[in-house]
Amino acid sequence: MTFNMATGSIRKTRVEEMPESKLKDSLREDMNAARRRQDKDRARLLSTILSDIKNKEIELRHELDDAETVEVLAKALKLRKEAAESMESRPELAEKELAEAEALKAYMPPQLSEEEIRQIVTEAVDGGASNMGAVMGRVMPQTKGRADGREVNRLVREVLDSRASGD
Repeated sequence: MTFNMATGSIRKTRVEEMPESKLKDSLREDMNAARRRQDKDRARLLSTILSDIKNKEIELRHELDDAETVEVLAKALKLRKEAAESMESRPELAEKELAEAEALKAYMPPQLSEEEIRQIVTEAVDGGASNMGAVMGRVMPQTKGRADGREVNRLVREVLDSRASGD
């Protein structure tokens, strides 16, 4: 069903109008398999992720496609990595968070290598972007979900610094 904000009407959405999300289907199938195996930790993790996806769908008022689903996964992955870093004094909890992060990585698209990111950054700088904001604005859409933002930021600074010093 879709809600038209302008007219206030609700209409049923036909199946062929909805974006297909194979990733979401895969998550759901894996969650059900984990439940059958009685793997409570994995089932809970995947249930949480599917809940995050559903919340995002409610927020955006449409079904998520695979690219949007990857964004939700990337956010969940980042949260788990940050939680693990903040739990240095509790290694058992940090290990749990890192294990969940590793499990989520299986659903993410292949990550870009440092050289691939550096090439994208260099192309953006060669294309006329000369400051940090302009370069990040061009690079982030190309690396979204496939590279850590901190790594991209570091490489942008390196390339801009090398250009400023005359390399």
